[in-house]
Amino acid sequence: MTIWKQLEEAALDERRPLATVLDAIPWNADGLITAIAQQHDSGEVLMLAWMNREALGETLASEQVCYWSRSRQTLWRKGESSGHRQRLVEARLDCDGDAVLLLVDQQGPACHTGRPNCFYNAVRGDAVQVITVPGQ
Repeated sequence: MTIWKQLEEAALDERRPLATVLDAIPWNADGLITAIAQQHDSGEVLMLAWMNREALGETLASEQVCYWSRSRQTLWRKGESSGHRQRLVEARLDCDGDAVLLLVDQQGPACHTGRPNCFYNAVRGDAVQVITVPGQ
């Protein structure tokens, strides 16, 4: 039985070793997993990015969120240059281990555009409407 099936059938508060679970993550062909950052207290979805095992491990160890930059092909420590860091409150894996939800305490805007989150293009009818501006 896979670890994901074991967790699906597990009782409340049952635990599995972190290393075992990380070994079972179905990393994509590039060794990445989708990572969704959500503000821990408001529930606002801030951004989507990617993590490799090293980025996830560093995030869990340091409690400062680290992603994998696909464009630069290097670790990307959120807020390293802007100061808009994400402090990890809790990490959660989805039911089949192919996405991680990061509950974070976001300092400053999450989006590189200066907006509070990356989801500022709302699909409304037959158009896309910008719903926030930088600095909001």
